[in-house]
Amino acid sequence: MKKILLLACIVISLTSKAQTNDEKIIRNMLADQISFWNKGDIPSFMKGYWENDSLVFIGKNGPTYGYNNTLRNYQKNYPNKDYMGVLNFDIISVQPIEKDHYFVIGKFMLQRKVGDASGHFTLIFKRINGVWKIVSDHSS
Repeated sequence: MKKILLLACIVISLTSKAQTNDEKIIRNMLADQISFWNKGDIPSFMKGYWENDSLVFIGKNGPTYGYNNTLRNYQKNYPNKDYMGVLNFDIISVQPIEKDHYFVIGKFMLQRKVGDASGHFTLIFKRINGVWKIVSDHSS
């Protein structure tokens, strides 16, 4: 019985550590996105997203499907530094849903010459081929 309890404790400990490491990776990815955005580099900002037609981005105009459509929308809506401004995130929650999925809640703030913008977002991250990617983004 002691061996079973010890084994259960080890498994729980390893699972908690994996989740902590995954959370760190996701938080670092979001920090990288801020950095790329603030350099005016939308293609690098998009590296956090799943490069697939099944990616979904939901904004004020409804859902956009696909990586390329999402990239085009970012480039259209943020054509230069005046529109991109300076981005910051306030990450409210990073929670595992299951082994290969995380749910993130946060707030974005854009300080811009053309007028500041802010809102909240929810992201679903999925581990794909060992790499965490945003598969769903709802920003409003």
